Amino acid sequence: QVQLVESGGGLVQAGGSLRLSCAASGSIFSLNTMGWYRQAPGKQRDLIARVTSGGSTNYADSVKGRFTISRDNAKNTVYLQMNSLKPEDTAAYYCNFFPILSENYWGQGTQVTVSS
Repeated sequence: QVQLVESGGGLVQAGGSLRLSCAASGSIFSLNTMGWYRQAPGKQRDLIARVTSGGSTNYADSVKGRFTISRDNAKNTVYLQMNSLKPEDTAAYYCNFFPILSENYWGQGTQVTVSS
């Protein structure tokens, strides 16, 4: 059974930084690409960063140069370092596989709020 648990969100001023973590249970973590997604109020959930099992990364234009995704396969954990945060980064942040293997794997997410 796969479970994804996000943490590390909070309230931060514009220009600040946060580091999100996603702890995964289950044996399939290290074999699959992982992604960070975010959903702002009234908007769809979008992929913003992904990392392959070997560590190759890809970013949405909106976060490129400011966010860094990484993973520790020994700890079954994926991270998102977020720097130079902007008010438009305010959203609920989720991790999941990429592509999505099951809608049942979505966790509770972690809220990030950036004040101006």
